[in-house]
This record gives sequence, structure tokens and C-alpha cells, in this order.
Amino acid sequence: MGAGAALTLAAGAVVWAVMTHSNPPSNDAAFDNVNNNRLKTDALLESGLLQARYQDIPNAKATFKRVLTLDPKNKLAWYNLGVLAQNEGHRADAHKAYDAALKTDPSYTSALFNKALLLKTDDPDGALKLLRRAVAADPKAATAYFHIGETLARKGRDEQARDAYRQAVELNSSLRSQVPSSYRESVAPGRSSNESTEADESTEDAANSEADESTEDALNSETPDR
Repeated sequence: MGAGAALTLAAGAVVWAVMTHSNPPSNDAAFDNVNNNRLKTDALLESGLLQARYQDIPNAKATFKRVLTLDPKNKLAWYNLGVLAQNEGHRADAHKAYDAALKTDPSYTSALFNKALLLKTDDPDGALKLLRRAVAADPKAATAYFHIGETLARKGRDEQARDAYRQAVELNSSLRSQVPSSYRESVAPGRSSNESTEADESTEDAANSEADESTEDALNSETPDR
């Protein structure tokens, strides 16, 4: 899911507490302060999400930065800042933001995935490590498996690429049409790697490039999680 594709931002899943007068007041000022900060950060995350959805990007950035003044380790604020930076082509800023999110949660799948996309062209080995961490954290991350397959294919590691593409398709059958044509038949759900046909192997590179280009935007869409 590369830079320039349409992004869908999402703030953290928020559980709104309805405060009523029947609730006894707390005498613990520190607890109240933490509670109030949490409510503020939740509200700001939702506000930043709405601003981003309506393409009010400068204010969305400002809102997510306000979250960080209240909670400097908030992985969702860092992550969404990374998505906005990546969408604008500011790779260094995106990298920094994803690193900050991962410092708080090293298994944060979406940040691992998006950081991998930043590295995929210039550092494919680094991207593979991140993508493998992503699928270790979320074994159902179909698109991460797809990008593992794509990266391995570019490195000429065909059998491993087929295995990764197959896992992607088994998790999400709609991805099969986006697998390069030279791998497509061999990654049908339930088909083993040694069943690839001569026809698959003889498919021209030009056909692969056309298939890749026709689906790039859909696959490269960074999708911030809730």
C-alpha cells in the first residue's frame, strides 16, 4: 500500500466515557489529570482525522502535534504525521515519525508496513525485515505478504516470492489479479510451489511490468489503522 497514492487516515479507536453527575468525584488530582489528558488526546485525534479527511492538511498536522504535547509517545499521532508526510513526499519526516511510533510500539503493524514502503526501492533488504516483522505481528496482513513477494521477485528469489504471493492470495483472494502474470497461476489458493507451469515461467517481462503498473496505486495505498 507508495508515496502519492490516496491515503485513508484513522485515529485510535476511542471509547467515549459519558460522565454523569451520579459518578462520585475523584479526590486523586493526579488521576484526574491523566484522565483529562486522555480525553483530550482522544478528542484531538478524532479532530485531526476529520481535518485530514477534508484535506485540511496543515491543521491536521497541527492537531496531531498538539496530541504530542499532551502525550509525547502517542503512537497514533506519530503514525498519522508519518502518513501525511509520506503522502506529501517528505520521506525523511515520514521516516522519523514512523520510528517514533515504533519506539512506543515495536510491533505496530501499520508503521512497520509504511516504513518498509519507504525503504523498498533503496534498501530492499531493510524493507523485507520490516515486512516480516509486520506479518509476525499480524499473520493476516495480506498486503504485507504481497509486498514481500514483490520484493523477493525483484531480487530473483522466485520460489520464496511465490510462497509469499500465495500467502497473500490465501488471505485475500482479490489480490490474485494483482500478482504478476508470471506467478499468477502458481499462486492459486491451495496450490503448492512445485506446481508452477512452464507457461508461467515463459511469460514475458513486459507483461509483468504492465500488470505491476496497472495495480500499483491500489497496492501502494498506505492505510493508517485505528
